[in-house]
Amino acid sequence: MNFRTIILLGFVLLSSSANAARIKDVSSVAGVRSNQLVGYGLVVGLPGTGETTPFTDQSFNAMLQNFGIQLPVGTKPKIKNVAAVAVNATLPPFTKQGQTIDITVSSIGSAKSLRGGTLLQTFLKGLDGKVYAIAQGTLVVGGFSAEGADGSKVIGNTPTVGRISNGAMVEQEVPNPFGRGDYLTFNLHDSDFTTAQRMADSINQFLGPNMASAVDATSIKVRAPRDVSQRVAFLSTVENIEFDPAEGSAKIIVNSRTGTIVIGQHVKLKPAAITHGGMTVSIKENPKVSQPNAFAGGETTVVQNSNITVEESDSRMFKFEPGVTLDELVRAVNQVGAAPSDLMAILQALKQAGAIEGQLIII
Repeated sequence: MNFRTIILLGFVLLSSSANAARIKDVSSVAGVRSNQLVGYGLVVGLPGTGETTPFTDQSFNAMLQNFGIQLPVGTKPKIKNVAAVAVNATLPPFTKQGQTIDITVSSIGSAKSLRGGTLLQTFLKGLDGKVYAIAQGTLVVGGFSAEGADGSKVIGNTPTVGRISNGAMVEQEVPNPFGRGDYLTFNLHDSDFTTAQRMADSINQFLGPNMASAVDATSIKVRAPRDVSQRVAFLSTVENIEFDPAEGSAKIIVNSRTGTIVIGQHVKLKPAAITHGGMTVSIKENPKVSQPNAFAGGETTVVQNSNITVEESDSRMFKFEPGVTLDELVRAVNQVGAAPSDLMAILQALKQAGAIEGQLIII
C-alpha cells in the first residue's frame, strides 16, 4: 500500500471517542516552530516626548551620515522628537519572502511617550545574526501621558510601547527540516511514556505496522514520504488521528500566593486522621491612671491593666480509610470548614505523614 492510498483511507477511517484527542492537539512537529527577531532603531516625529541621550545622539548622527550629512565637530543636537527603541517580532514557520509580520516597538531610553511617532527602517535579526525582516511604519500606541506645569502627571496604560500591524517585511526564509529525511517527528506537549506509546500504536494501527515508534517520553518518529506535496497531505491525515492519551499522575498543585488549590483526579489518601481547630488569643489593654492624694507628695502614673482571653473553637476529627478518593477528601475538608490557608497546612501535614498518594507541588 503506497502513501497516496493511506492518505485516501485516512479520511474515511478516522474515528472518535469520548476521551479521544487529536494528535495535532497534544503534539507538534519537530522543526516546525516560530523564530524570534529583534532589532534596534529610531522613532521620529514625536511631539516633544522624545529624549536626548548619548546612544540616541550617536544613532541620530550615524543616520545622518548614511544620508551624507556631516554635523560639525562638537555639535550636540537637541532632538526631543526622536527616541531610541527596541523592535521585536515573531517569525511564524513557513513565512515566505515578501510576506509581512506584526512588530512591537518599545522605548529603551527616557522618552515619555511614543504616541504619534514613526519607526524608521530597522533591521530585524535572528539568533544567528542574519537579517530576516525589515521594519518601518507608523506606531499605534494605546497608552497616554499628560504632565502639568506644577509637575503633576497622569499616565494611562503604557505610552512607551506601540505596535505596527504588518510593520515588517520578510526578506529571507528560515530553513526547516520539514522536507528532509524519511521521517517526521512529533513532540508531545506534555511528556508521558504511556501517551507516547499509545500515540505510536494508534498510528501503526491506522497506517500499518512499523510506521511509527516512540523514541522516548516526548518524541514519536513516523515514516513519511519524501515528496513534499505528498508529505503535506500525509501530515494532514496523521495529525487528525484520534487516540486516548494517558491520564496524568496524581498531583496536588498549591499556589501559596493566590490560595488556589487544584487536586488531581487520582489523588488518594492512605489511612489517616485529621483534626482541625483553632485557638484565638485576645489581649486587650485597659490602662488606668493612679492619682495620689493631694498631700501625699506622690506623682500621677499610668498603670497598665491587661486582659487576656483565650477562645478555642470546636475541633472535629475525620478518619480516612485506605483509598479515599478526591470527592471524599473535598467533602471532608468542606465539613471541617477549613480556609485555603488551613487546607494548605493540612495537605502539607498529610504529605509529611506519608498519607498522600501523589505529588504535592507548591508554587
